[in-house]
Amino acid sequence: LPAEIKDNVLIRVYPHSSGEFIIPDSVTSIGDRAFFNCDSLTSIIIPDSVTSIGNYAFCNCTRLTSIEIPDSVTSIGNYAFEGCTSLTNIEIPDSVRSIGDGAFFYCRSLTSIIIPSSVTSIGSNAFYNCRRLTSIIIPSSVISIGDEAFNGCSSLTSITIPDSVTSIGNYAFGGCASLTSIIIQGSVTSIGDRAFYECTNLTSIIIPDSVTSIGNYAFYNCASLTSIEIPDSVRSIGNYAFGRCASLTRITIPDSVTSIGDRAFFNCDSLTSIIIPDSVTSIGNYAFGGCASLTSIIIPSSVTSIGDYAFYNCHRLTSIIIPDSVTSIGDYAFGGCASLTSIIIPSSVTSIGDYAFYNCHRL
Repeated sequence: LPAEIKDNVLIRVYPHSSGEFIIPDSVTSIGDRAFFNCDSLTSIIIPDSVTSIGNYAFCNCTRLTSIEIPDSVTSIGNYAFEGCTSLTNIEIPDSVRSIGDGAFFYCRSLTSIIIPSSVTSIGSNAFYNCRRLTSIIIPSSVISIGDEAFNGCSSLTSITIPDSVTSIGNYAFGGCASLTSIIIQGSVTSIGDRAFYECTNLTSIIIPDSVTSIGNYAFYNCASLTSIEIPDSVRSIGNYAFGRCASLTRITIPDSVTSIGDRAFFNCDSLTSIIIPDSVTSIGNYAFGGCASLTSIIIPSSVTSIGDYAFYNCHRLTSIIIPDSVTSIGDYAFGGCASLTSIIIPSSVTSIGDYAFYNCHRL
């Protein structure tokens, strides 16, 4: 047998092994890197004596087209199938409780996968760049979706996140360019940074009222998103959260929100109006910069500062009322607002930044 086995652990299979490999029944564990770089193997048979698959166990088995994981296995290690670029489908048995970080990282031929209801966590990078994966069902047993879990799954068209999930990691669905709709059910409290970054075909999403924070770049460059309702549980909107959502025409900011991050709605070219609730105390730098279709906006009396470039290049903005709660107007805050004809600066303002009204030709 072209392999090393010690104490019932398959330690190493020699890289020159080719064709089919049958793991002996005496093996209870597949060790870390056991089949690492066995790029001539096309199939592997795992006996039901095996309970665990180690880290990087089948990493870079580039000709492996299929593998059956027996229902004796309870854990799949980190990056276990990383770079298995010919693997088209895999069934995870309902004995498995966790899918490790990067378990199917860059399995670019994987088209479908069934995650059983025994799984409670999907690790970071678990399905990173599985570019042909078209659908996946996340069972109601899963409580967390790790960072970049489905990042770059560019063929994934829809996803339902069950109400068992409490957190969506950073970049979790970033770059899922074919994703058109997302249903987030009611237990998620936080949407991570870049969670849906550059999901360019996403047209709609429902954010449940359990969510308290929307991370930085969470929906950045979701260019097909036309409207979104932010529930009144949300307290903060992160930097760039909806930046470059070029089709977004309207948005409702609830009165639970206290801060609008830098570039939160930067370059939302189709946004025509927005109501800022009186709970907001600060408007970040570039918050509405480049919102070229914005014609009017009311700044509530709760706001004390208007950030640098906050309304920069809002070409169609004709009027704005600055309340007497505002003490500072940042650099270029209204620069390039070429349609602005009048503005009243209240006596509460103690500082006006450089070029605050730059190129306001009609003022």
